[in-house]
Amino acid sequence: MEEVQYQGQILSFVDLINMYSIEIPIIQRDYAQGRQDKQKIRYLFLKALHESLLNEENLMLDFVYGSVVDNNTFQPLDGQQRLTTLFLLHWYASRTIADDVASLLSKFTYETRISSRNFCQSLVTNDIELDKDIRPSDQIINSPWFYLSWKKDPTIEAMLRTIDDIHKMFNDIEDLWQKLSNKDSLIKFYFVNLENIGLSDDLYIKMNARGKLLTTFENFKATLEKKINDENWEENINYIEKFEYKIDTIWTDFFWNNFRQNNNIDSAMLNLFSTILMIRQSILRDKETEERIHIISNLQADSNNLTSQWMNKKDFEYIKEILNLLSVNYEAIKKFELKIPFFRHSVVEGFISKIVNDSKGSSYTHKVLLFAQIEYFRRCNEYNIEKYSEWMRVVRNIVSRGDIEKSGKRPDIIRSPQTFDGVVFLINELANGCDDIYKNLSNSSFTINSTFAKEQIEEERIKAKIFQERPNLKTVLYQFEDTDLLRGRISFIFYCINYDGNPSSMNEVFLTQIKNVVLQYFQSDEFLNNDLRRALLATNVDNEYSFYNYWWSYWNVAQCNKRRIIDNFREIEYIINSEFKDYIKALILNLIDEDLKQLLEKFTFPDTFPNWKKRLIKENELLDDNDSNYIGIPDNEEFCYLLKSKRPRDLNGCVKIE
Repeated sequence: MEEVQYQGQILSFVDLINMYSIEIPIIQRDYAQGRQDKQKIRYLFLKALHESLLNEENLMLDFVYGSVVDNNTFQPLDGQQRLTTLFLLHWYASRTIADDVASLLSKFTYETRISSRNFCQSLVTNDIELDKDIRPSDQIINSPWFYLSWKKDPTIEAMLRTIDDIHKMFNDIEDLWQKLSNKDSLIKFYFVNLENIGLSDDLYIKMNARGKLLTTFENFKATLEKKINDENWEENINYIEKFEYKIDTIWTDFFWNNFRQNNNIDSAMLNLFSTILMIRQSILRDKETEERIHIISNLQADSNNLTSQWMNKKDFEYIKEILNLLSVNYEAIKKFELKIPFFRHSVVEGFISKIVNDSKGSSYTHKVLLFAQIEYFRRCNEYNIEKYSEWMRVVRNIVSRGDIEKSGKRPDIIRSPQTFDGVVFLINELANGCDDIYKNLSNSSFTINSTFAKEQIEEERIKAKIFQERPNLKTVLYQFEDTDLLRGRISFIFYCINYDGNPSSMNEVFLTQIKNVVLQYFQSDEFLNNDLRRALLATNVDNEYSFYNYWWSYWNVAQCNKRRIIDNFREIEYIINSEFKDYIKALILNLIDEDLKQLLEKFTFPDTFPNWKKRLIKENELLDDNDSNYIGIPDNEEFCYLLKSKRPRDLNGCVKIE
């Protein structure tokens, strides 16, 4: 292949802008030379320009090279910083001349942000009388044509800083425009047009490695805007309603005012877009399962994996709808404070803040909760705090279920891309009735096709029917739901009261009595103690006193069956949802009329009751002084060992109780 020879020219800025429009491409970094931390670089460059003009000495500014694209537009690959500073210097010089050069300077623009582009245009088309003793940036910002949102654009901020420095350094040079623009301009550079090289966005990124690249979100935005235009997603839409306008104005203001961190909002926007795109995979289901799971998994792993290739027009329209909703109604939404415990998924700042500002990545569950929240405000024309809370309570109950194990380990129900996919599909179906979720769930015609969390959905339907017929029972059933033990799943309570499915037959007094017991003895981890363990040892189910059979292992050291007598609180959740739940039920019913100490004091030992078990119940110090909640019982049950640890290697330190 014949090597292409690129022919260079020596040009001034005016020469170049007469030949071409100059457009800083979307893939380039922001204007960095005007940044606060680049003061020395900026000063040295401006000083070199100033001395050249003041002393009438030639100054060569090295190479400026790039590619000429459609409509005779030059896009620099290298030289963006110098060209931008030269543009600002030429604008500054042009204010004092009679000739109209606005049309010439308006050929310089930024593709990176619409705000940068509009600022450059406004700068050259509006007259500004600069005062020697006032910073030009203040005068520009106070001009009626300057949008305050522009102050958040780092390129504009940097340009204003450079203009201030130009004003301080160049205000005393006479005929500045003539010196810059005449045929024998002192300040020039080597210009190289990389013809026919076919510069792609990828090549721009790679070749621009010595400078700051666009952020991941800026790159995503650039490719998305290209896709929008290429696929005509916004045909016949008013410009101020278009994505490219709103993303740089209204939506940027929303994120800036609510979610900026270190004067940056790109990561917040990236996190929200990524989350919404994850959710959309499970709503539309227009891709094969394997592809959906791949996308969800990649975005959960790192929001920087976001790409417009995974987005279709419906996704795009949904995202626009959500951004419009949030930017308009966010203040109203914030007032709808949820006074519902979300247990380990509780957040202080709200679900949207948790997701957009969490640099470590928010959980699948947080994203599902945000989706539920958004769907209520998206679907409902009128907001009602009671109905909103009821909706979020139902969703809370679904996502709070865990796959509880005998050991008390409780992995989240939503812990994989597959379960995320399933629960989002379910919540999207449920959201059809989010305006009054209990009314809709109580109606058999309200169909749910999803099979995810089927048991919990059936329980929510049962509760919905109760609430429709007996709304006064909401308070007591909510109290059950909000305990750390039950976490929204109260089928065990219905079992305790022998509920027959008929709301009118539910005994409110009996229900309240059980509620009082649960709140006093089983509400959370801090309520687990040895009195409760002793009471369970004294609890009879079908003439058996063996609640500890819920857990088994074998202790070879002593040839014994190893049992747990509730080592951690979450084991109780396992028990009440297992075949051993009658032990907890029986104890709760016994505690309605007597407290733990009374039960233990009045307990009468059956004739067949082994002595070691009697001693564990009556001699408090045996359990109180033991370091573990494991016991070893031989097959004949004639004695037991109090194990010194979970896996003792010998009998030393293990207490034999006979």
